[in-house]
Amino acid sequence: MKPTNKTELLHQAYIRSLKREGRWVRFYQLIIFVVFFASWEFLSRMQWIDPMIFSAPSKVWALFTEKIMNGSLFIDLGYTLTETIFGFLLGTIIGTILAAILWWSPFLSKVLDPYLVVLNSMPKVALGPILIVALGPTMTSIVAMGAIISVIITTIVVYTSFREVDENYLRVLQTFGATRFQSFREAILPASFPTIISTLKVNVGLSWVGVIVGEFLVSKRGLGYMIIYGFQVFNFTLVLLSLLVIAIFATIMYQLVELLEKKLIKNGSRN
Repeated sequence: MKPTNKTELLHQAYIRSLKREGRWVRFYQLIIFVVFFASWEFLSRMQWIDPMIFSAPSKVWALFTEKIMNGSLFIDLGYTLTETIFGFLLGTIIGTILAAILWWSPFLSKVLDPYLVVLNSMPKVALGPILIVALGPTMTSIVAMGAIISVIITTIVVYTSFREVDENYLRVLQTFGATRFQSFREAILPASFPTIISTLKVNVGLSWVGVIVGEFLVSKRGLGYMIIYGFQVFNFTLVLLSLLVIAIFATIMYQLVELLEKKLIKNGSRN
């Protein structure tokens, strides 16, 4: 049955309202951005905040252009970004595999459940020195730090999502003779994609935290090292530049995950 003209008009009006709302959201986001940095610059120039501690956007920009020109920022960013991406991928993949193993073996999940709770409550950052001693003061220990800080929470959240899939889906598949692996592939995993994507979003921030902490402890390159070095020589402009670069690239990674989410949702609606 073809939609009536009234239905079409209502749909078009709804689409226009969504676009208008999106433009207003972007407008206010831009206003907040401009007001924040303008206020920061003004307060620093008027010395209403300590310029040595809080620096100023103009000083951060000058240092940014200097480090771009001499290429040092690209080197430090390359180290940190590589370590973060590897830690992010390892933490998510290993956590999802562990969740699948726990779903596959209910007995094993009952045995390990209290240990997962204990491991999740532990401050993973405190494991940094142990990882450095075990793996050596190399990029490997930093990547491991980025992975371990997210792997337990990924395991718990994804496993919980696997368990909460409607049992009726599994019964229908079993009626047609599906194996446990086929049930996992056809029902459990697709139904858990939204949770896995949400976990990816959380893991973006966790991976950055783990890698930066690892660089605090051991690295001689990277954005974490820039922060520590800036504190040591009281160059807080360098510290703020590092933090802003981290914020920018963490946001980019988060947006990439959102693009992946939209693509999966789009493909799922087509199917």
